[in-house]
Amino acid sequence: MSRREFLKTAAAGTLLVACGSTMKSSEGGGKEGGDDDVTPTEDLMREHGVLRRVMYLYDEATRRFEAHEEVPLDALAGGAQIIRHVIEDYHEKLEENFLFPRFEKAGKLADLTAVLRRQHEKGRDLTAQIMALAKAPLGEPDQAKLILALRSFNHMYRAHAAREDTVLFPALHSIVGKHEYDEMGEKFEAKETEMLGDHGFEHAVEAVGKLEASFGVDDLAKLTPA
Repeated sequence: MSRREFLKTAAAGTLLVACGSTMKSSEGGGKEGGDDDVTPTEDLMREHGVLRRVMYLYDEATRRFEAHEEVPLDALAGGAQIIRHVIEDYHEKLEENFLFPRFEKAGKLADLTAVLRRQHEKGRDLTAQIMALAKAPLGEPDQAKLILALRSFNHMYRAHAAREDTVLFPALHSIVGKHEYDEMGEKFEAKETEMLGDHGFEHAVEAVGKLEASFGVDDLAKLTPA
């Protein structure tokens, strides 16, 4: 039984990025596996964790720009690459193809899914801006545009991901039965295997960790307020 991997080259390096996660558990959604088994909704929420770690780097880059401190632009571009390949090209496509249509067909949370779809589109526009601007040399006008794009992305996606985690994903069980939920897990597995290969979630986390090290914020203990 396979795990999933997505290998991409990030800006100015050979950063491995990956998306997806490990095999789905047989307990409510997927194949039987080992200790790393996750259900379809847990899978999506773990990917939100990858999203939030990149968003932290976006916050840190913005802070450093405004404090006239050095920003590792290669690592910032690498974060945007992870968002593009892990979140937008894969994670959001799962939501758009497997989750949103089910809610819309059931006549439940359709207003929410419509907003989420529009935000996916806007997020892709913002990621394209960040990828285009996060390169040296960076003049003041482009730096201002980059700061605005980083802030806009984080402002929208903090609310976006939180609303999915607390409203959309928990409501999935109310519109699908166990059999359909299990089938969804199998479809997630097949799609991820087709697109991404092996060890996807682990590689995504490893890739974000390397970017955090480039920013010098990889030691979590140092982020604790005094």
